[in-house]
Amino acid sequence: MRLLESLTQCWKTCQHELFPRLQDHYKEPLNEQHKLFVTVLGLIQIENFVHNWPGLPGRPASDRQALARAFAAKPIFKIKQTAALIERLKIDRTLRQLCGWTSTKQIPSEATFSRAFAEFAESGLPTRMHEALIKSAYKEQIVGHISRDSTAIEAREKPVKKPKIDEPKRKRGRPKKGEERPQKPPRRLELQKDMTLPEMLADLPKPCDVGSKQNAKGYRQSWVGYKLHIDTADGGIPISCVLTSASLHDSQAAIPLATMTDERVNSCYDLMDAAYDCPEIKDHSRSLGHVPIIDVNPRADKALKEELAAEAKRLKLLGHRMPEDIRYNERSTAERTNARLKDEFGGRDIWVKGNEKVMCHLMFGILALTVDQMMRLVA
Repeated sequence: MRLLESLTQCWKTCQHELFPRLQDHYKEPLNEQHKLFVTVLGLIQIENFVHNWPGLPGRPASDRQALARAFAAKPIFKIKQTAALIERLKIDRTLRQLCGWTSTKQIPSEATFSRAFAEFAESGLPTRMHEALIKSAYKEQIVGHISRDSTAIEAREKPVKKPKIDEPKRKRGRPKKGEERPQKPPRRLELQKDMTLPEMLADLPKPCDVGSKQNAKGYRQSWVGYKLHIDTADGGIPISCVLTSASLHDSQAAIPLATMTDERVNSCYDLMDAAYDCPEIKDHSRSLGHVPIIDVNPRADKALKEELAAEAKRLKLLGHRMPEDIRYNERSTAERTNARLKDEFGGRDIWVKGNEKVMCHLMFGILALTVDQMMRLVA
């Protein structure tokens, strides 16, 4: 109950003490976006991650804390571009003062915003703030289910061309006596067993390229950009995220994502769809002390496919549901998290280029989404 108690106390403090004082101070009513922004600032504590260094030689740098707050407000107020953010700061006095600027003359130029954003992206600022928030909120807590899934992220940049690999043509038939055929290199999932988390993350491809995926209606769709892999806890709260190239298969990021999540929270069940159905992922989940519940992928096994369909028909006839199937239905939280990120917190409005900057933009949205979902648990 510690998580709910702390969130309830935070919500009561905001509702009964903080919001009325802010409204009296700014002499203007706070709308729902302002209230969510204040709650986000109160929970993520930007001041602990961004420091100002006055007294250094040369021209004083712009207030990086205020700039970080402004970028945190971007997904909450559904602002797409930096120029639009500056215009909103000029006309919205409440938002401007919440960020830390008392007058419009103090708002930096668009170039300064861009340089600060590049600094935040290089240092992984929103990712570090999200990690600290999750560890603090779930300290000494147990998460029932972790739902693992990925979502397509469309970008406005040219895809990187993949280099052609010249493989020697293999002769047909059996090899001659004494002839040794070249062996296939080990798969990434096999190599990840003996790798640390930084090594696994560094091994994943990150440039922008073309991805293809079958949607829920069975149609094939393609996009240019990236793929965001998210682990979501019960209640729709994102726990950890990894951004890779769009062409990477979902299963390739499962083991590093599970390792990252295990360092942040204690969980019981790992819920994944048929794309993650492979023995390496199941073994890794069990090694972490979790129970993997993964939808079976029959692949080219026609007999297995028919048996699965017949078993589903028998269970429906008897009106019986397996416990694993009931728990697997909790995986819908991952799809709702993906939809909220894109529809409400800027997941579709990517105007930056490069993996680091795209990840920074998305993680500011993930931060706002995480706080919003936490507050919904107690509101």
